[in-house]
Amino acid sequence: MAVSLLPLLAACGAETASSTGGDAPGGGKVSAGSGQLDIPADASDDVKKQYLMENAIAACMKKQGFAYTPEPPTDIASDWANEGADYELTKKFRQKYGFGYAAAAVYPDDPQSPLSKAAQDKPSANAQYLATLTAQQKAAYNKALGGPPDPKADVKGWSGCQATGNKAAYGNASTQERSAEAEEQNQANAQALNGDPKLVGLAQSYASCLKRDGIPVTTTQPTSIGEMVKLQVASSSMSYFVGGADGTGEKHLTKDEALPLLTKEIDLAMKDLACGKDFRATYFPKYLKAPGSTGNG
Repeated sequence: MAVSLLPLLAACGAETASSTGGDAPGGGKVSAGSGQLDIPADASDDVKKQYLMENAIAACMKKQGFAYTPEPPTDIASDWANEGADYELTKKFRQKYGFGYAAAAVYPDDPQSPLSKAAQDKPSANAQYLATLTAQQKAAYNKALGGPPDPKADVKGWSGCQATGNKAAYGNASTQERSAEAEEQNQANAQALNGDPKLVGLAQSYASCLKRDGIPVTTTQPTSIGEMVKLQVASSSMSYFVGGADGTGEKHLTKDEALPLLTKEIDLAMKDLACGKDFRATYFPKYLKAPGSTGNG
C-alpha cells in the first residue's frame, strides 16, 4: 500500500459530442464536445492539476474538430474502498470475489468482478468515439491528441493537445522533474508511515494473527503488510484468465476449475481482512492524508 505516484499520463478517450461540429482534418464532420469537468473545491493541489490538464486537453481537441471526454482523476479513497479502507464494503466484496483473481473465471460476465471479461472489455467513452472515425480521421485524431515524451522516437517533449494540457496544469515542469518530485514525496510518506509507532505495533499484531491462521508472513512493514496476502495469492494466480485457449500458451480456467480456487481465495481474503481490521482502521486515514496524495482533501 505504498503511497501512489502522481499520475503523469492523461487518460485518452472521447464522448459523442453535444455541441456544434467541425470539419475533421481526416475529412467529414466530427462533433466537438464542449464538456468540462467541475473541479471539486476540496480537491488537493495535485488532483486540481489533473482536472485542469484534462479540461485543457478537451478544449484543445475541440479546436481541432474532435470530441474528447475529460476523465476525472481517480479518487484514491474510492479506489481503496474495496481494499480495506471501508471495512464493510471490503467484507461484502471479499465474501463473493475473494481478492478478485479466481472470480474472473467464475463470474466472467460480472463487471463488479474487476478482472472479469465484462470489466476488462468495457470501452471508455473516448474509445467508443474513436471507433466511429475513419482510418484517416483516427490518424488525425491521434496526431492532434499527441502524447508523452518518447526517447525511442526522438520525441523529447509532450506533443499535441496533451502538451497543451500539461502546460496548463504543470507549467514548464518536465515529466522527469514531476516524476522525481513525486518519488521523493512517496519515499517521505512511506518513511513516515513505516516509522509510526502505532502502525508498527498494529502491524505486528496483524502479522501474529495471520500466523495463527497458518498464513505465511513475509513483511511487517505498515506500507506492505496490508497487501501481502493478496500479492501472495496473485503470484500463484497470474497464469489464469477468463475464456478458452487463445494461442498465447496461458492457462485459462473454466468456471468449474476456478470454483474451488475461489473458495480457497475467499477464505484467505476473509482471514486477512479480520486480522488486519484494526491496522487498516488506523492506516488508511493516515495514508489518505499523506502529502501529495492524489485523493481529495
